[in-house]
Amino acid sequence: MTTWTERLAELGIELPEVAAPLAAYVPAVRSGSHVYVSGQLPFVAGTLAATGKVGAEVSPEDAKRYARISGLNALAAVHALVGIDSVVRVVKAVGFVASAEGFTGQPAVVNGASELFGEVFGDAGVHARSAVGVSELPLGAPVEVELIVEVN
Repeated sequence: MTTWTERLAELGIELPEVAAPLAAYVPAVRSGSHVYVSGQLPFVAGTLAATGKVGAEVSPEDAKRYARISGLNALAAVHALVGIDSVVRVVKAVGFVASAEGFTGQPAVVNGASELFGEVFGDAGVHARSAVGVSELPLGAPVEVELIVEVN
């Protein structure tokens, strides 16, 4: 069986460094057989990839890419804590989308993260999910992704 590390390599995906917390929390915590990942923003090399509200300053297509980056950052937090190869399955993802008034496409935006989890983990990446529109996110980010995974 292919490991998740090998699967990432096959996909040409490299896990980034874990983003430093913005306040009084840690990127991820293990409790029993689950890892709970704090909300991850679309940081690339320590810099926020974009700011603004989806449906205004940020297009839904770009926001979907930022959700994927946020999902990748969530996987990096899992990897830093327990190693990506210990993941049994993705249990739940929560995506927050900073939404312009009248924007209702949050599910399509959060698909950026959900599709990433499916690419990496296959059937084990199928998960429960919430996609929530919010008025503001930290640092003006357009998206934020939380993750819960089961580990061995």
